[in-house]
Amino acid sequence: MKRVELRVMDMHCTSCALRLQELEDLLAGVIRVEASYRKGKMTVTFDESKVTVKDLVAGARKLGYTAVE
Repeated sequence: MKRVELRVMDMHCTSCALRLQELEDLLAGVIRVEASYRKGKMTVTFDESKVTVKDLVAGARKLGYTAVE
């Protein structure tokens, strides 16, 4: 398992943070997503043999957010 922290500056509320947690269902290999709109970041725990950081960034983009390392 790997854990990465990504900045997500376009989160504005609790609903945004909850929406980013959908990555757990959208991407195989994502174990846990902890998102905080106040801190402007999300921490993702994932299986690096199934998903990459690039995939996480692309998944966030599909949900309407910009995530960067």
